[in-house]
Amino acid sequence: MSDKTEVNLSGVKQSKGVWLVKVPKYLSQQWDKATDVGKITIGKKQGKTEVRFSLSAELSALQSAVGEKDGSLQVPRDHPFTMHTVGGQTMAVFSQSSTDEISLEGMVVHRAECRPVVNDNYMKLKKLQLKESTKPQRLSQQLERAITTVFKPVANHDFNLEYEKKKKSEGKMVRAERQVVLDMLFSAFEKHQYYNIKDLVDITRQPVTYLKEIMREIGTYNSKGAHKSTWELKPEYRHYQSAEEEEETEAA
Repeated sequence: MSDKTEVNLSGVKQSKGVWLVKVPKYLSQQWDKATDVGKITIGKKQGKTEVRFSLSAELSALQSAVGEKDGSLQVPRDHPFTMHTVGGQTMAVFSQSSTDEISLEGMVVHRAECRPVVNDNYMKLKKLQLKESTKPQRLSQQLERAITTVFKPVANHDFNLEYEKKKKSEGKMVRAERQVVLDMLFSAFEKHQYYNIKDLVDITRQPVTYLKEIMREIGTYNSKGAHKSTWELKPEYRHYQSAEEEEETEAA
């Protein structure tokens, strides 16, 4: 759905009142299979409104796992409504079309809960639901003979090639203590001001990713200029003087 969508509010002028009804999961699943789902009866009993829903006979037979109707297991047909007050809340029902158009269907005037009549069919259905929920997702199976077929990947993925290349370049390098690596780096930069990362790897014998992580904290990467693609220490970490600085000091 796009960020900007027009909402059809014609339902406000029509003053449509709708019911918000909570139904069991098995009932909503049966409703998805047909357009004519049943019949609602509204009557009076002892001065109170009584609402009942009767599921159609075609949908009362539960579908089995292979898609066939199981005549031995019937979905409960009679469902009385338990009515509730809206409770001072303002609720509305919206619908969305295939073209992403949103329309206001109406305002909620009644809340209800559709509950089945507890009978043998309902108890069988609950037993089946509990049995299905306890089934493990994966099952172990004993094989009669060992599998000798070896499946090899058809193509080598890019991340595998990158890993192999990285493994060859780093070899069996093991990360040393941070302070040990810092001492080696400072000692190297006392001799020269600029190093590329390959030379630093040869000096410290540390993995490239680990070395770059340390250099980003104590050094600066030169992406252009006369010393392009090299690293140098940040001013606050320099404990030596370059050749130009030494000449200026002697001239002074």
